[in-house]
Amino acid sequence: SCGASALLASSRSPAAPSRPPNIVLICADDVGYGDTGCYGASAVRTPNIDRLARGGVRFTDAHAAASTCTPSRFSLLTGEYAFRTPEARILPGDAPALIRPGRPTLASMLQGQGYRTAAVGKWPLGLGSGAIDWNSEIRPGPLDIGFDECFLIPATGDRVPCVYFENRRVANLDPADPITVSYQGPVDDGPTGKTHPQLLRVHPSHGHDNTIINGISRIGFMRGGKAALWDDETIADVITRRATDYIGRNAARPFFLYFATHDIHVPRVPHPRYASSTTMGPRGNAIAQLDDCVGRIIDTLEKRNLFRDTLIVFTSDNGAVVDDGYRDQSVEKLGSHRPNGSIRGGKGSKFEGGTRVPFIAHWPARIKPAVSPALVGHLDLFKSLATLTRASLPAGAAPDGEDVLPALLGESQKGRQFLVEQSGGLSLRDGSWKYIEPAQGPPISVNTNTETGNHPQPQLYDLAADPAEQRNLAAAQPARLEAMAAKLQQIRQRK
Repeated sequence: SCGASALLASSRSPAAPSRPPNIVLICADDVGYGDTGCYGASAVRTPNIDRLARGGVRFTDAHAAASTCTPSRFSLLTGEYAFRTPEARILPGDAPALIRPGRPTLASMLQGQGYRTAAVGKWPLGLGSGAIDWNSEIRPGPLDIGFDECFLIPATGDRVPCVYFENRRVANLDPADPITVSYQGPVDDGPTGKTHPQLLRVHPSHGHDNTIINGISRIGFMRGGKAALWDDETIADVITRRATDYIGRNAARPFFLYFATHDIHVPRVPHPRYASSTTMGPRGNAIAQLDDCVGRIIDTLEKRNLFRDTLIVFTSDNGAVVDDGYRDQSVEKLGSHRPNGSIRGGKGSKFEGGTRVPFIAHWPARIKPAVSPALVGHLDLFKSLATLTRASLPAGAAPDGEDVLPALLGESQKGRQFLVEQSGGLSLRDGSWKYIEPAQGPPISVNTNTETGNHPQPQLYDLAADPAEQRNLAAAQPARLEAMAAKLQQIRQRK
């Protein structure tokens, strides 16, 4: 686009920085559109995230590609809609690597441009191939798809194995105490949340009743690896320290950090120092802890004189959910807080609350403060950052992404025209219009009390006039409905 050309021309001017910006991509977990101060929350203070919003571009219509974690992150890193890859769904903790070696990723593109690259935090994208032996080297993994180093939660906090994974191995593993993991059934006669609820300090509300680790029952079964087990209260501290150490080690060269926080996913067990941060219990306190982690990243960049020349993108993998499987008083203590703001639905929903997420781009050397209505998606970061770093992409890279760099930098209010939202079925955005395909299934998820958006009839909403998706215009606008249904089919078939 002419905006991108102008950007490249200006970036060659004498005033341009002598090296490309460092890039820190912070992907929070289950943080809804209304969960931070800069997006309207008042029941929790998020001064560090708000600072990024005040100094950067805060997007009001930015989207994850899917309403749940694995497909969302797959698209973020590959620039491809996850619905094209049937395996890209919520995975067990022993799933094989979803992104295979040879597939271009955001990380491999930046690595090719001379960036040092690291993934730190949650990695619900599988590891290895076939049955995983957690007691030896595991490949492929992040190091085979563009990351120079990694320190991971190998699945999610509520799934086994509850250990950290560093580069190619489980960290701190005692070879005399090997790990066994199964999602088929028990691996020993140890207590589970189902058989020994009296041993729990956090009780499940649905599911989450298998092996007990740290007094919390998980999804899946595991034994062994005692020296390698994480402590839930310190996960945020451990991974944030890894992230800031990485920044410190690479201060003299361009670096890319993909920092995927555990917060505010379940189990929500923030460090005790956040116990009185909010009146909302563990969920609210986890938001406060998340904000503090963002603050530590900012502090580290400032101390190293890197803050001005670092592009920080803060976002979330999908919309918010309140009760996501543990009785942590998140429902009882919610009060007037609206995790997804005024938009409808949440995590796992076809309504906007499923994929519309906080999205902030901050780069003091380049970006002027703004609020942007541009329609952008996570899967656009790949092509946009390729333009920024002057990378030429191999054929087939980021096939569904678009170059929205002028919007990302606040130089244009225009993003993409069409965007597919995935949540079970597919929906299509065309500017401010939203089409939801007919779908069978319950209208409300019983477990999470989230409106799913399922309806046997097609749905059509004009979000400019009806941002809360209350008035279905399918019957009143048959021509538009038909055109959007046809366009969605065209995108689905890559035409």
